Amino acid sequence: MDRLEALKIALTTWATWIDQNTDPSKTKVYFQGVAAVHLDPKEWKDPDPSARTCMGQTKPVEGPKYPGPSHPGEAVVRSVISKMARPAYLLDITVLTQLRKDGHPGRYATKSLAFNYCSHWCS
Repeated sequence: MDRLEALKIALTTWATWIDQNTDPSKTKVYFQGVAAVHLDPKEWKDPDPSARTCMGQTKPVEGPKYPGPSHPGEAVVRSVISKMARPAYLLDITVLTQLRKDGHPGRYATKSLAFNYCSHWCS
């Protein structure tokens, strides 16, 4: 199954539950958006030809805008939230996490390069 289609199905199920089971006069619903994965150093214009991922990165991307493409999950999240009867507040962390290519704390938990995930210090 396409991962973006799976995300859309999952978020639509969540959104339907929120619409049917929350009272906006009593509850505010927040959704934390998608975090970057930093798989392609060409996206942030890394001059080091040996850089293959964010592993070994020690500085964030410079500037307020990410030079690479937008995260494809952003459009899915925005689309689903915009169709909700009781829209959630989006905590949009995507660009912030894109800029923090150095911000994967899990890489310090183990010496294995396989242990890399998308939580960031900045989210």
